[in-house]
Amino acid sequence: MELTQENYYQHDTSWKYMSVSLFKDFLNCEAQALAKLKEEWQPVSDPTALLLGNYVHSYFESKEAHDKFLEQNKKSLFKYGNPEKGIKKDFVKGDEMIKALDDDEAFKNIYMPGEKEVIVTGNLFGHKWKGKIDSLMLDKGYFCDIKTNQDLHKKHWSEDLNRYTNFISAYGYYMQMAVYRELINQTFNVDCQPFIFGVSKQTPPDHEAYSFNSPDAQFFMTESLEEIKENQDHIFEVMNGETEPKRCGVCEYCRRTKKITAFIDANDIEIY
Repeated sequence: MELTQENYYQHDTSWKYMSVSLFKDFLNCEAQALAKLKEEWQPVSDPTALLLGNYVHSYFESKEAHDKFLEQNKKSLFKYGNPEKGIKKDFVKGDEMIKALDDDEAFKNIYMPGEKEVIVTGNLFGHKWKGKIDSLMLDKGYFCDIKTNQDLHKKHWSEDLNRYTNFISAYGYYMQMAVYRELINQTFNVDCQPFIFGVSKQTPPDHEAYSFNSPDAQFFMTESLEEIKENQDHIFEVMNGETEPKRCGVCEYCRRTKKITAFIDANDIEIY
């Protein structure tokens, strides 16, 4: 299956190509990820956060992309679904976030010249993968990704590290940057350096640029590829029906489909 801008996010492509978001879904809960993939269940979630992120992303992709996004989502974005009535207060924040980046010379000089929404594919440890790069500068050897976040400095507890960590570690962005770097290399035969531009949803928004040059950052990127190597054969077995998916027991899907099969001793209640 050849990936295009039109079919990249279509459901069928996820059966042909693994992606970082799908892989992380399976790491979080195999049962939930498989149910979503088979379109047997969808999470009940507030779309505001996703729409806000896409609102910011589409603006920096192109005017055409932003106008298309506004038209497709006008019922959610505008008061009474009418652009003439003005944007809803939840998305006024998006304009502030856009301005914070748009007024920054470093962002304009580094992010804006790149080719936007570039599809890359490749093979990681025997399986096909896909990715879409926010901004790619092949001739300069780097790529960029925009991340919207509630607070760039908020601490996040990591069970794996047994300590608090930052949002890049907490949301799996080391893995995303490592995968994108490898897929760009396989697609174009160019080794590119990753950057992230983060912008917060605070008032006023904070924004920052992040590199991955330190030995620690390089270690975490390499470690994330090892995590893919160790887990993806099992994940594809689950996807292909060869292995039963494991339930995490606490996610939205597991709560909704839970059946009591035994008593748990009061002293053995798991806490998170």
